[in-house]
Amino acid sequence: MTNIEKGNKKIVNAWTFYDWANSAYPLVITAAIFPVFYQNVTSVADDDGKVLNDTLSLFGREYKNTELYSYVVSLSFIIVSLLAPILSGIADYSGNKRKFMQFFCYLGSISCASLYFFSIDNLFFSLLSVLLASVGFWGSLVFYNAYLPEIADPQDHDRISAKGFSMGYIGSALLLIINLILIKGFDMNARYSFVTVGVWWAGFAQITFARLPNNVYGHKPEGNIVFKGFNELYLVWSELKHIARLKRFLTSFFIYSMGVQTVMLMAVLFAKKEIVGMEDGNLIISVLLIQFVGIAGSVLFSRLSAWVGNIKALGVTIFIWIGICIGTYLWVYTPDDFYIIASLVGLVMGGIQSLSRSTYSKLLPETEDHASYFSFYDVCEKIGIVIGTFSFGYIEGISGGMRNSVLALILFFVVGFVILLTIPKSRVIEAAE
Repeated sequence: MTNIEKGNKKIVNAWTFYDWANSAYPLVITAAIFPVFYQNVTSVADDDGKVLNDTLSLFGREYKNTELYSYVVSLSFIIVSLLAPILSGIADYSGNKRKFMQFFCYLGSISCASLYFFSIDNLFFSLLSVLLASVGFWGSLVFYNAYLPEIADPQDHDRISAKGFSMGYIGSALLLIINLILIKGFDMNARYSFVTVGVWWAGFAQITFARLPNNVYGHKPEGNIVFKGFNELYLVWSELKHIARLKRFLTSFFIYSMGVQTVMLMAVLFAKKEIVGMEDGNLIISVLLIQFVGIAGSVLFSRLSAWVGNIKALGVTIFIWIGICIGTYLWVYTPDDFYIIASLVGLVMGGIQSLSRSTYSKLLPETEDHASYFSFYDVCEKIGIVIGTFSFGYIEGISGGMRNSVLALILFFVVGFVILLTIPKSRVIEAAE
C-alpha cells in the first residue's frame, strides 16, 4: 500500500523540478563552460588559437588532456555502477530512497562548487572534484528516476518524463545565460560559474525534497539493512532475468547509451579541437541551441510515442542519431556545419532520454522495488558510458584525432537499433498508449 497519490500535481511538479535543479550540472559543467575552461587551462595555444601542447602528467604518465578527462568521467560511472545496485537495494528495503537521493545531490553540488579551485598544479585533487561531481549527479538520478512509476500511472509516464527534461533544459539554459552575462558583461571569472551550479542545484532541489515522501510503502526495516538490501537486489535480479522484454530493452539501451552519453560529454571538446575557427563564443551558442531545440524535441517525441508507440518512436530517434554521427564524421568541419548538427542533436537528445526512462518504467512489473529495478537501468547506462567514453578517448589516443572516435559511436547506435527492433510487444505499453 502506497502513501503517495499517483498523479498528484504538486508531487509531479516537485519531481520534475529536480530536473530544473540538477540539469545545471550537465549543461554548465559537462557541456558548456567547464569543458572550454578545462581545455584552456590544460593546454598551450598560440595567438591564433592553435593548440601547441595538450598533454598532462599524472602519476608519472602523460595523457592528452581530453583523453585524461574521458578516463576520469569513465571512472565516475564505474563507481556509480558499483554503488547504485547495493544502495538501491538498501533504499527499497528501508524506504530511504529520498535520503539517498539527497546525499548524492549534495555530494554533486558541493563538488561542482569546489571546481572553483581547479588547477593543473593540483591536478589530482582538481580531477577528484570532476569525479565526485559526476558521481553525485548520476547517483542521485538512480533514486530520482525510481520515483516515476510511483508518482504517475503508465499512461502519463511519457508526458511527465518529457516535462521533466523540458524543465531541465529551460532551467539550465537560464543559469547558463545568467553566467554568460556575468562573464562577458561584468568580467566575472568563469570559476564562479561552477559555484553558481552548486548553489542552484542544491537550492532548487529543496522544492523536490519538500514534496517527495521518503518511505512511499511504509517499510519498517528490521535487522541488518545491508544484508536485507543485498537480498532485495537479488530478488529483483531473479525476477528481471525472466522478463524477456526488460532484458531485451536493457541490452539495446546499454548499447545505444554508449553513443548518446558520449556525445553529450565529449561534443564541446570535439568542437574545440576538430572544428576550424570554432571560438569559445560559438561553442556556447551551439550548446544553447541544443538546449532550446531539446525542449521541442522532448515534447515532439513524447507525442510521437503516443501515435506510433514507444519502441518505434525510440527507433526513429536512434536512426537520426546514426545520421548525425555519419554526417559529423564526413562533413562537419566549420562552425556553421556544427550549428546544423547541434540542432539535430538537440532534437533527439531530450527525446531519446525521456522516452528511454518512460519506456522502462512502463515495462516494469507490479513492484515496490523501483529503486532496485532502476539501478539496473542506471548500471546499463553507466557501464555503457564507461565503454563509450573510454573508447572515444582511447581511439583519440592511438589515432591522434577525435574525429576517428566518431566511427565507434556509429557502431553503437546501429547495434542498439537492431536489438531494439527485436523487443516483444508489451501489453502494458500498448494499454498505456
